[in-house]
Amino acid sequence: MITVLFACVHNAGRSQIAAALFNRHADPTKARAISAGTQPASQVHPEVIALMRELGIDLSGQRPQKLTDTLAAEAQWLITMGCGDECPVVPGAHRDDWPIPDPKGQPPAIVHGIVDDLDQRVRSLLGQHGWR
Repeated sequence: MITVLFACVHNAGRSQIAAALFNRHADPTKARAISAGTQPASQVHPEVIALMRELGIDLSGQRPQKLTDTLAAEAQWLITMGCGDECPVVPGAHRDDWPIPDPKGQPPAIVHGIVDDLDQRVRSLLGQHGWR
């Protein structure tokens, strides 16, 4: 089982979206996603919850969590989005950085574009590694 850790600053937008999309599209016997943030917010951004609900994904019960070395050690892949040098180095893990803007406070059209971008990247990652 492969674990992919999506990390951003607040774990309230990008990383939550990416993990939810990954888990929706992945073969659960092959791969799963978790998410965390370097400075977790108190809740998932409302605009993210609203848009993901339209896609049939309920993030209202998700709570941002701290990106710790222990959590990172569970992952074979670390995909960062905007946390820069604050994200830990995970020895032996594959690492990638996706330049995705923060959806916080953005209008629905911008958030939708961010979700579409993440969906394409997630599907590509799944397809490249046979995790579908």
